[in-house]
Amino acid sequence: MESMGTLRRTHSCNDLTSADIGKEVILMGWVLRRRDHGGVIFIDLRDRNGLTQIIFNPEVNPEVHEKAHKLRSEWVIAVRGKVEARLEGMANTKLDTGEIEVFIDELRILNVSETPPFPLDEESEVSDNIRLQYRYMDLRRPEMAANLRQRHKAVQSLRAYLNDNDFLEVETPMLTRSTPEGARDYLVPSRVNAGKFYALPQSPQLFKQLLMVAGIDRYYQIVKCFRDEDLRADRQPEFTQIDMELSFMDQEQIIDITEGMIAKLFKDTLDIDVAPPFHQISYDEAMDRFGMDRPDTRFGFELVDLTEIAKTCSFKVFRSIADGDGTVRAINAKGCAKFSRKDLDVLTDYVAQFGAKGLAWVKMKADGEWQSPIAKFFSDEERAAMTEALDAEEGDLLFFGADKKSVVLPVLGELRLEIARRLDLRDKKVFNFVWVTDFPLMEYDENKKRFQALHHPFTAPKEEDLDKLESDPGSVYSQAYDLVLNGTEIGGGSIRIHQRDIQSKVLRALDISDEEANDKFGFLLKALELGAPPHGGLAFGLDRLLMLITGSDSIRDVIAFPKTQRATCPLTEAPAGVARKQLTELYLRPDWKENTDD
Repeated sequence: MESMGTLRRTHSCNDLTSADIGKEVILMGWVLRRRDHGGVIFIDLRDRNGLTQIIFNPEVNPEVHEKAHKLRSEWVIAVRGKVEARLEGMANTKLDTGEIEVFIDELRILNVSETPPFPLDEESEVSDNIRLQYRYMDLRRPEMAANLRQRHKAVQSLRAYLNDNDFLEVETPMLTRSTPEGARDYLVPSRVNAGKFYALPQSPQLFKQLLMVAGIDRYYQIVKCFRDEDLRADRQPEFTQIDMELSFMDQEQIIDITEGMIAKLFKDTLDIDVAPPFHQISYDEAMDRFGMDRPDTRFGFELVDLTEIAKTCSFKVFRSIADGDGTVRAINAKGCAKFSRKDLDVLTDYVAQFGAKGLAWVKMKADGEWQSPIAKFFSDEERAAMTEALDAEEGDLLFFGADKKSVVLPVLGELRLEIARRLDLRDKKVFNFVWVTDFPLMEYDENKKRFQALHHPFTAPKEEDLDKLESDPGSVYSQAYDLVLNGTEIGGGSIRIHQRDIQSKVLRALDISDEEANDKFGFLLKALELGAPPHGGLAFGLDRLLMLITGSDSIRDVIAFPKTQRATCPLTEAPAGVARKQLTELYLRPDWKENTDD
């Protein structure tokens, strides 16, 4: 191997254009591919910024040309040469450097490489485990390097906006106490406090509220958070939040500042103008129209309430549900009557995983005729009323759901998403923002037989609902708000409780006794007695935002070193066992073994 010697890089592999023709330049990077053309060797040289075609011509420097025969994929080299225009008709319009090439007269081989575990110069099917095991290789691929560049640009844009709007960036602790009201905590045993544990923060929630009590006024932090929960494409055990909190602001003021931040972010990263103010809908409206509180508004197929029509219809199944405590809803999949019976069976199986006991459907034929196994159960007038309510016409496909609201809404909500996916209606280049507001403060957990906070226990109730906290907590609405982009919740927050008596009432409604509240949250409750200002805030998932901005299918593609869906790291083989001595020092049992009897 050789050193760089006196060579010092003058340009990246994406810098050179026709304006540089005639210049002597020095480039450094990795060999992406090598081609021999009649004695002339062509190399695509790559760094994180892009590609430059370099040429080893025996007529320029025979010794260097001979040396270039050794080069293989992913070898690291430094070269010096002269920029020339490509021959007429040979320009590559797909490359920023496609009008030029560099004729090399000095080559230094800085390092060699074994055969890569997967090709980096072409799209190929590689398992996620292999990609993550060799993540440093995966990150050399242009699309992955581009994702990290976008992440960098996004963070710079966010910081610039928040700094310009008088926010202070304040770091909060990584080692705190466990407050197990949400997902599971990651616990860290304390060596110097035997038998006691820290928890890694699921969110800086309590600390940022304390910063408001401290008079910081406007706080932000781009911060790592940790949740020990089951994973999927948009979740990781450790993730990054854009965390904000503001004093003396109401919901609309916070939303206004946030929309400015998002608008700047999309302009700086994608050069796209998004137009605040974003549309707002209530939680109840989102559930009624879309079947979920994270609506994808890029397409139609909205839910329609047929309960009143069903109460007098001839179909006993619908009528009995409508007369009871259930609901009858439907969606009109416009133009989908061409779906085959096999397609319908597949969709029926799909919604079963969300609790559907079946899936009734109708294909609309000419003159309003229904083609369906259930058509015979309805009179002409009933079919006409439902057809009108659904704005159905020839070629449409109607789907019906009848059950409790808690079943029907999510079933049809997931169904509309699946149909849109099959029809390719979820365009990744379209960005539809919507605020969902006015969430219920809490929901009843049938398994635990108590109420649980829909967001967290520090969310402020609607002022007009305060008198219901003790008598009817399930009917209390909150001052909470989520921002949804293309069916993905990218962030959410709320106005917080800033008065001790209201906070205590909310905790009691959640079946948290005064004793337990003081044990878990005593420091916050005391702070609320010492001049806490009105305040609120929100947090955005940076990884989710970047996933949508880059058009990636998983947040793993926008994180440098992510975990698998089993929360493991194939690269470092974490988590791993530790020495018996370490466990003993932490007062943990070194002989613990997993119970395999369960």
